[in-house]
Amino acid sequence: MVQATLLPRNADGIETVIGILRQRFGNRLQTSAAIREQHGHTTTWIENQQPDAVVFPQSTEEVSEIVRTCATHKVPVIAFGTGTSLEGHVNAPAGGISVDLSQMNKVVAVHAGDLDCVVQPGVTREDLNTHLRDQGLFFPIDPGANASLGGMAATRASGTNAVRYGTMKDNVLSLEAVMPDGRIIRTGHRAQKSSAGYDLARLLIGSEGTLGIITELTLRLQGIPEAITSARCSFPSVDAACQAVMMTIQYGIPVARIELLDEMSVRAANAYSGLELPETPLLLLEFHGSESGAAEQADTFGQIADEFGGFDFAATSTTEERNKLWQARHDMYWACLQLRPGAHGISTDICVPISRLAESVAQTQAKATELGLLAPMVGHVGDGNFHLLLLIDMDNAEEISKAETFVGWLSDLAIGMEGTCTGEHGIGQGKRPYLVKELGAATDYMSAIKAALDPDNIMNPGKILP
Repeated sequence: MVQATLLPRNADGIETVIGILRQRFGNRLQTSAAIREQHGHTTTWIENQQPDAVVFPQSTEEVSEIVRTCATHKVPVIAFGTGTSLEGHVNAPAGGISVDLSQMNKVVAVHAGDLDCVVQPGVTREDLNTHLRDQGLFFPIDPGANASLGGMAATRASGTNAVRYGTMKDNVLSLEAVMPDGRIIRTGHRAQKSSAGYDLARLLIGSEGTLGIITELTLRLQGIPEAITSARCSFPSVDAACQAVMMTIQYGIPVARIELLDEMSVRAANAYSGLELPETPLLLLEFHGSESGAAEQADTFGQIADEFGGFDFAATSTTEERNKLWQARHDMYWACLQLRPGAHGISTDICVPISRLAESVAQTQAKATELGLLAPMVGHVGDGNFHLLLLIDMDNAEEISKAETFVGWLSDLAIGMEGTCTGEHGIGQGKRPYLVKELGAATDYMSAIKAALDPDNIMNPGKILP
């Protein structure tokens, strides 16, 4: 694993806090090695840094009590959702208390007439959509993993539907949060817009638990479309597929999803999901609207694809066929691991302006080949975002070094194209070295905000900023 930076431990304070919280929470405070390891990071190549204890609150008031206790004794607090983040977000480099929000998992209210709902942070996106299904509504943000909504807000997640419905920052109306001193704040109410004061909700969204712990969210909802049409189309090259994507977006077709799989990813999907797709670059698309509108959008895309050598185009509105395709897309992590059994999968992403997509993908594939890395690619390419899964032997120091070189090079490539080193994975520990390169002096003001709100640096220390 890649070594992570350790921060000074407040051993006496940690021991005192554990004693206080154990008396208050009983068996909802756990210190077993297995639980602590689970709440250090497990989905990254950064070494696991365990908290000293894990506590499971059931209300905002209990989170406030935990944070106040930790603040009094200057002990780190790390919020934990489902642990699916990818850049070391939930590691505990200074030890401390992991606050597992999984028991705060209630859908508090659904206001169907206003197209919004109120949820606790431990509700997952799949749970919410199951709850909403019989009301003709859905929550559109889909990062792939069945992540918690609190964690999705904290990391400013997005996913396959972002090209049409935006990211978490576009779909959160307001938040309730516990701040570093233990006080509870609400950033707004249910109005669809507001110009009242600083936008604290957007400050907390994407802050990765470094400014506060989100304890309730008010979310925008969407009506389930009258019709959904999925389409797939193979291409002779990744460049041709990217050119088709750019033309589709520039033409103004309101695609809900447009996903790229390179040839390695298609080969993995065929083997893992029992598909029989041509093993060349593939675009998967989804169109939402009326029956005639969705079908017309798919047909127009088919004409665009044809201009760039697209073949084996097929569209369907059958639920079973649509679900089979998208399940294969969601299973890509596990499918790609089968390309090199025993390897560790290192996921990284960038996002570039849509006009630079084809160029950035071509350079990325060439660099992976140059370094001898096996790196299947998938992407939410409708907004210029793509991901690579580096398949690495973690016992091979040379491979790890090459992977680190590649990730750094890729981040520099994106920044040089006026893009970002992370389209949706966040900064955490893994992308921290590239934030200053991307934002420059703006990070000084981020540091000033952090110092003002959290002067003792107890909220998820060691993440985002030095």
